[in-house]
Amino acid sequence: MPAMSAAYAERPSRLPGAVVWTKPAAVCGDSGAAGLVLPDGCMDLIWTGGRLLVAGPDTCAFRPGPGQGGPWAGVRLRPGAMPALLGVPACELRDQRVDLAALRPAAEVSRLIGRIDTAPDPAAALEDLALHLAAEAPPEDGLVRAVASALAAGRGVAATAETVGLGARQLHRRSLAAFGYGPKTLARILRLQRALALARSGVPLAETAARAGYADQAHLARDVRELAGTPVTSLLRA
Repeated sequence: MPAMSAAYAERPSRLPGAVVWTKPAAVCGDSGAAGLVLPDGCMDLIWTGGRLLVAGPDTCAFRPGPGQGGPWAGVRLRPGAMPALLGVPACELRDQRVDLAALRPAAEVSRLIGRIDTAPDPAAALEDLALHLAAEAPPEDGLVRAVASALAAGRGVAATAETVGLGARQLHRRSLAAFGYGPKTLARILRLQRALALARSGVPLAETAARAGYADQAHLARDVRELAGTPVTSLLRA
């Protein structure tokens, strides 16, 4: 198996809006906050030796368990993009890691695994697979992208529904299929990601909370604990 870098790494994908990432075995086994995979509204196509998986949208932090030590390569698609590639509503995969063979013909998946396992660069081979699936899929839904963009920018759910011309129930139903959960949950997860980006760039936590849309720093701390399962200070140190 080809050696990967000594740490987690990512780069923009040739698939618009996607990211290609790699994570070696030594880092996958990290304990504490460093080993957490935080919810981000995205879904991933993942390779690890002999397996192809789909990571559904998470509602809380995920930590690889025993036997899930890696190494890994993945293609992370932007919120709402994966269901069209798989033909499966995102809500059916929420908080799950599912073998691709459960969603596509087993013989086809077995061939794909063999090809990626023996590739000089498994991450590049996995990216090629994602590009192939995207080429076969229906065009990405512009309304779904508009919803994700509005919520990522901090717009409220009601304002987002009005912007895209949907009622509250319609927006909730479309969000379940596209993102795996309702717009309020997606907005909360994207707010967490905005806050972490600000804090990691050096913005003080009180200012981070205000700029990300929290009532105060205590509100930010509670949200991080509930979604990540660890204090915000521990998360930032990791």
